[in-house]
Amino acid sequence: MISKILIANRGEIARRIIRTCQKMNIQTVAVYSEADANALHVKEADEAFEIGKPPVALSYLNIEKIIEVAKETKADAIHPGYGLLSENAQFAKRCEEEGIRFIGPNAEVIASMGSKLEARKTMQKAGVPIIEGIDVPLENIEEAKEIANKIGFPIMLKASAGGGGIGMQRIDREEELEKAFEGNKKRAESFFGDGTMYIEKLIENPHHVEVQIIADSHGNVVPLFERECSVQRRNQKVVEEAPSPFISTSTREKMLDAAVQAAKHIGYTNAGTIEFLVDGDENFYFLEMNTRLQVEHPVTEEITKLDLVEWQIHVANGAPLTFTRESIKKHGHAIEVRIYAENPKTFFPSPGTITELQLPEGEGIRHEIAVESGSAVTPFYDPMIAKLVVWAETREIAVRRLTDALQQYKVTGIETNIPMLLEVVQKQPFIDGMTTTSFVNDYYLPQIQNVKN
Repeated sequence: MISKILIANRGEIARRIIRTCQKMNIQTVAVYSEADANALHVKEADEAFEIGKPPVALSYLNIEKIIEVAKETKADAIHPGYGLLSENAQFAKRCEEEGIRFIGPNAEVIASMGSKLEARKTMQKAGVPIIEGIDVPLENIEEAKEIANKIGFPIMLKASAGGGGIGMQRIDREEELEKAFEGNKKRAESFFGDGTMYIEKLIENPHHVEVQIIADSHGNVVPLFERECSVQRRNQKVVEEAPSPFISTSTREKMLDAAVQAAKHIGYTNAGTIEFLVDGDENFYFLEMNTRLQVEHPVTEEITKLDLVEWQIHVANGAPLTFTRESIKKHGHAIEVRIYAENPKTFFPSPGTITELQLPEGEGIRHEIAVESGSAVTPFYDPMIAKLVVWAETREIAVRRLTDALQQYKVTGIETNIPMLLEVVQKQPFIDGMTTTSFVNDYYLPQIQNVKN
């Protein structure tokens, strides 16, 4: 049985894992860079070890150093959180080699879903709908032009190893393709060490809907409903909610079926998410699979009343799921907004020291937060500093509760995206539950551009 877990992450997700471990009487080991010496996750863990300089390559991505600390502290398992090493097959393999349980799927499964091209082919074999496109790497720009013209513009040019919107670009005309091809290839090589590119047909104004699953090592896969993640900026999610206010009951059941089918086909275990794009007619297509816990997992927890981190640990212990698809019911509606230390108009990061922090309180309000008054927000890491989650019996009440909470949120010393979030949640398409991935471009960016002009 797991009695001590090293958390190979930082910030609010490290604190989130520590909270569940404390509930389960499991000891925790935090790792931190020099920049995070005074971070909350360091203070809250049972043990904490510095692992390097602030750049992630010298600390949080240093696989051998993290393994060394795990062995030194006699940690039974490593929880990777999300981001950083969470979907790194090499890291999962090193854990396996050292006899340390990796709280997630095995290295082979991570690798199979890490390449978007391989994932497309795998999902097609599993019978999951995929978007029209190619399943082999683009050799050169001439081939890219030929395929794009065959599929028909607009298209999406994508990096096979990409994530977080990096290396992904909409292309409307052939003359845009050459510059985009070279630029995206270089970015993908820089961020992921892999410049492999491919093309898919663009689905205009889709909804981004994903299904949370949990699977054990006994062949049980349970879908935990879906999340709507269509409010995005620069292909990064900003607002997530569960359940989706857009899809019908029949579409929901088909998506849940597809997610289970996908997970069983690859022999998946632990928590994971199958992401889909959904068009205006509710046709849905596989986008990617995240082989880890998601940033937005709290909204699923709120409507299912399950602790997903706890179940990740149970599954890693070899325990079977004690619930089924039929026994899990969704309760009410939950919405999460990501609070970033960034300029709400340019989206540029806003590092600095938080001089004052006041959090809204009240029924149905939950905080997942990495900072406090006096915390330094450094330029070294993702600028997300907190998540505000609200739950209510109905979506209408949840939207009102979220708006009220954002109006009460106070952060000084740095800029945040709270003004943007307030604008977003008060726009009629959001209130009506009809946002698509173009929502920010259509309803928020024109407004701030007019202000600038």
